[in-house]
Amino acid sequence: MPVPQRRVFASACGTSYAYLNNFAHGQKKRIGENLCINIERESGGKVVCEQLRPDVDWAVLRRSAEEGGDA
Repeated sequence: MPVPQRRVFASACGTSYAYLNNFAHGQKKRIGENLCINIERESGGKVVCEQLRPDVDWAVLRRSAEEGGDA
C-alpha cells in the first residue's frame, strides 16, 4: 500500500501513520484493543484482531456478538 493510502488508513483507524508504522516495524509491542478492532474493520478483515493481539481472548467477544449479546 502506498504511503498516502497508509496515512488515510491510519486516520480511518483513529491513529497516526507514524504509530502504525512503528508497530509494523516492531517498535511498539502492543496496541490497544480498540485499535485492533478498528484495523480489522478498516482492512475488511484482511488483518484480524487475533493477529495483532494474540494475548486477548477475542473468541469470547466474537461468540457474544454471534449470540446477539452485549460485549
